[in-house]
Amino acid sequence: MNQPFFAHLFESYFIALGVLLGGSIIGGLAAFLTGQPLMTEIFRFSNSIRIWAIIAAIGGTFDTVYSFERGLLDGETKDIFKQFLLILSAMGGAKTGSLLITWLTQEHI
Repeated sequence: MNQPFFAHLFESYFIALGVLLGGSIIGGLAAFLTGQPLMTEIFRFSNSIRIWAIIAAIGGTFDTVYSFERGLLDGETKDIFKQFLLILSAMGGAKTGSLLITWLTQEHI
């Protein structure tokens, strides 16, 4: 990981946003082709793939676990803080995508 931390922070936000939006819309298209209600399925997909968008954005779970381990056992609290911010950024991207899908589908009404 040779890129600066803030670039990686923005990348994790937009990767989570893109995974959630793309997965929900493409999944909704597949549901429509099989005779399911389009907007309902897009909303349902957005709720079910939120955790996978976060995991995809932070690059898998093993790197994060390794960074937490290094931070706790080796005393490098800077790594723990960075991983926490990356996870928070990915969660923000997933939440933004979920809100956009909710506004698009109006399933909450």
